[in-house]
Amino acid sequence: MEKLVITVALTGNVPTQQMNPNLPVTAAQIAADVKRCRDAGACLFHVHARDADQKPTLDIEVYKANVRAIKESAPDVIIQLSTGARAGKDWETRTKPVRLLPEMGSFTTGSNNLPGIVYENSPPFIEYLAKTYQETGVKPEIEVFETGMIANALFLQKKGYIQPPLHFDFVLGAPGSMPGTVKNLQFLSESISAGSTWCVAGIGKAEIPLSAAAIAMGGHVRVGLEDNLFLPDGSHASNPLLVEKIVRIAREIGREIATPDEARFLLSLEPNHKNRILNMLG
Repeated sequence: MEKLVITVALTGNVPTQQMNPNLPVTAAQIAADVKRCRDAGACLFHVHARDADQKPTLDIEVYKANVRAIKESAPDVIIQLSTGARAGKDWETRTKPVRLLPEMGSFTTGSNNLPGIVYENSPPFIEYLAKTYQETGVKPEIEVFETGMIANALFLQKKGYIQPPLHFDFVLGAPGSMPGTVKNLQFLSESISAGSTWCVAGIGKAEIPLSAAAIAMGGHVRVGLEDNLFLPDGSHASNPLLVEKIVRIAREIGREIATPDEARFLLSLEPNHKNRILNMLG
């Protein structure tokens, strides 16, 4: 099997330090976690932003501060910025992280129910965001909460807005969306276009079992406190502890861990886009 790409969803929009004191929310905390996770074997980082009150924000200056700190502590890692709607629903505001020119950005190609909200991504907005990815050359990670989102991504590819090979992240186990089962993971992994890559983000207690399944199936893995706050024994997780656990599982079955540059090759990232974001930090 090809080497394993480990993504870390560091912070998210929902968890708080009251829920888990290991959650990184400031730029310094996020950068420190990135460095520890990089040293443990992770190479790709899904980055959200929090304001001074630790609430979700799409403020581009906060994103810049996070990116600046990450690049100082772990300059070789792949940064993927979130375009999620919990921090704001204005279309242009949601595209700003992509216009900062990270190597990757998140792209949920449909709407679904999540605890307490409808996570709304209307067809016109999806096309608007797809055009932003087309204009900037940033690689989208297609966030899939249910099967129709794969079909929507393939439709956008057919229209020329996003370019193959596509990379998918199967988000399984979120209340209101597809359950976190290996059966669902297999179904989704067999539903994407040939040549695509994929990873799984198991929510809550599904994180470690689905990660183990993905490692054995030849997919890639996303872990992190955005998705899961606890270790299987019920103790508080941390981002580095979750990465260390995934690395041990992979090594037990003989699968090697990808470095950032190896991940760039596996995910078909543009080599000359590696540090474009540095020019946008001001």
